[in-house]
Formats: sequence, C-alpha cells, structure tokens
Amino acid sequence: MTGKSKNSLAPFFEGYRQFRDHYFRDNRATIEKLMAKGQKPKALMIACSDSRIDPSLKFGVNPGEMFIVRNVSALVPPYGPDEAYHGTSAAVEFAVRGLQVEHIIVMGHAKCGGIHALMHSESQRDDFISSWMKIAEPARNFALATTKDPAAAQRRCEQEAVKTSLGNLMTFPWVAERVREGKLELHGWYFDLETAGLFVCDALGTFNAAE
Repeated sequence: MTGKSKNSLAPFFEGYRQFRDHYFRDNRATIEKLMAKGQKPKALMIACSDSRIDPSLKFGVNPGEMFIVRNVSALVPPYGPDEAYHGTSAAVEFAVRGLQVEHIIVMGHAKCGGIHALMHSESQRDDFISSWMKIAEPARNFALATTKDPAAAQRRCEQEAVKTSLGNLMTFPWVAERVREGKLELHGWYFDLETAGLFVCDALGTFNAAE
C-alpha cells in the first residue's frame, strides 16, 4: 500500500476503529445473537449503488433488519435463468425463497447517474453499463414521450424505472406465487436527497410524498 493510498483510506480505518471501540462494544450481545441464530429480515430493499444513497442511514436500519441489494439504478432484470451470471436475481431468490421476506422494496432516486447514462446513451462508451441499463429502456421511452424537458424526463424515467423493476419482479414465478398468496408485498419508492423527500408508488402508479 502506497503512502497516497494510506492517506486516502485513513478515514475508513478510523471509521472502523470507531465501530469496533464503540458500536460493536455497546451492541456485542445483539451482534452475537444475530451471528448465532442467523438473519431473519422482514424486507428486501433493492437500491442504487450511488455512494450518496445509504438505505441503512436513511431508514434507521439495524443489522439483521433488512436484506439490501445495491446495483446501478436499482434495477431488477426479467426472470431468465441461464448460464450467465445473475447477481441481482440470485439475491432476490435468496431473500424470497431462503429468507422468506415479507416485503420487497425497489427504491430509485433523484439525479441517478445510471439513468442519466441511459438518457444520453448515444454518447456513452462502456463495457457493461449500457447493456445493464437496457432493462430500463421502457422507462426512458415513456419519459421521452411525455415531456421534452431534460430534467423532467430524467425524473420521470427514474420513477418509471422503479415501476419497470416491479413489473420484472412479477416475472419470477416464486415471487408472483407468494404475492398471490398474500405472503409477499412489492413496493416502489423514490428518494430525493436534495429535499430528503420520500415518494411511494400507489396502486395507480403515482408517486406520492410519504408523511
């Protein structure tokens, strides 16, 4: 490790020491119980990898309470088992079939970099992002058909992408089965960090401010 690396990583090591000397010490009994009995979260959250979006911080989540999957733009691909690698789909399967969560929350957010790349795909050169963002192409097409304002189109696409992912979740047979049986509920959320606003998708597909 170079001197430059040590300096840039120093805050993370200090954070670890704070965790070890304070949080871990003060909550050791709870942590030992979690490690001994395993995890039993009630919800799976699919959130964006954006470094500004921290679900545990925003929703007061303690260890063991929520199974969290993060990827570019909080997308869920359609069900499609094959020989390729499916990290998000594998996590959904583990949460639903293994942990038997009762809720799946897909949370998009304002000013998402992945959605911005999708909205400006003609200028992108990458190895993986463009292919991954094709999942949200229906959302982009809808957004561009409803507004010509770039900022409004981006926000509309961010919210429509949440609904696209919710629809894709229902293509997983064991997700759809548990939803029909009333054992699993799907939720669409949208977070705006600039205002700390949380918007929840209702049955009609409208995002309304949470209280």
